[in-house]
Amino acid sequence: MILPMLFYLLMVLSLIWSKAPSLSLSGLQKELPFLLVPLAFMLAPQLSRASLYRILRNYSWFMVAYALVFLIRAVLRYVISKDSSVFFYHNLVTEELNAIYISIFSSLALMYFVAQKTKSTCTNFAFIVLFVFVVMLSSKSIITIDVILIIAYYAFFAAVPKGTKTVTILSVIAFVVCSFVFVEQVRERFLIEYETAFVDNTLNTKIGNGNVYNVSLHQAWTQQKFEENHFFPGTALRVFQVRIFNEMMNEQPVFWTGFGLEASQDQIKAKIKEHGLYGNYGDFNYHNQYVQSFSDLGILGFLFVVLLVIWNAKNAFISKDFLHIAFAITMIILFLSESFFCRQRGIVFFIVLYCMFQCADLKKTKQ
Repeated sequence: MILPMLFYLLMVLSLIWSKAPSLSLSGLQKELPFLLVPLAFMLAPQLSRASLYRILRNYSWFMVAYALVFLIRAVLRYVISKDSSVFFYHNLVTEELNAIYISIFSSLALMYFVAQKTKSTCTNFAFIVLFVFVVMLSSKSIITIDVILIIAYYAFFAAVPKGTKTVTILSVIAFVVCSFVFVEQVRERFLIEYETAFVDNTLNTKIGNGNVYNVSLHQAWTQQKFEENHFFPGTALRVFQVRIFNEMMNEQPVFWTGFGLEASQDQIKAKIKEHGLYGNYGDFNYHNQYVQSFSDLGILGFLFVVLLVIWNAKNAFISKDFLHIAFAITMIILFLSESFFCRQRGIVFFIVLYCMFQCADLKKTKQ
């Protein structure tokens, strides 16, 4: 519980050297759960594993209801508009809610139903609803993580006959492959990364009027000047953001301190302008929590994030609890593609589950 509280203390200290004190002060309000939630768990009676699983059960069933609401909403919108895009990505849950975050929240509930030892008709229905929902949300990283975790569960945790394991694993893989082959919106989300990764300036047929070009990974890392009609697919954008972070570290003496909590965004905007990109790219954060914390809080901020996920993963594997392991692995991988602590929903999700799992695991160790 002390580790996230010390992390928050570092955020407070960054006010001293922040290059944007007003942004840092605002960020401290958003990041307050890192202080208050662990403190609440320290003062409250220790959470039993039975209580933990009651919470996760209720959470998971409410996520099923949440998924059904949006799926029904999409059907109604499709009846009116005849536009199949209403079933996918941000269109399914609105851009404000964000498909990536809803995918993450849904995935934990999905893993709860995967881990049920006794599968009833209701739990199978819940699993199918959430799995379809996650695939339709079309987050490449979350779909990949979830498929790997489901395979891992049936390979190493499930106490079921070998034939059942094989059928389940093959069914999950077949569903994902069929979604990829037959569902255009899902296929395009994956293919644009593959088709643009190593070939420079491929034509983007979905944006503009034949005058927008995709940036390859090589271009993102090496090209000095871009044009406003250059488009960065997800992976290329993240490579470019790591690159400009590296440039900032070389150009400014902020290795030990960072720019201050929430103060990196102005530096990103300056780099976007320097490289000639379309101005709206300056509104994107690093999309990498490790890099985000390093840029905002220096090497100590980076180390705190690494320690949080390592400590969480260590206790998860000691407990041999599948849900805790799934949460730990998801966070480690997700932090490579999302600045999860830049939104309060991400902060609250992470710190509440982090604290719950640590408390429950500690009690199990004592017993």
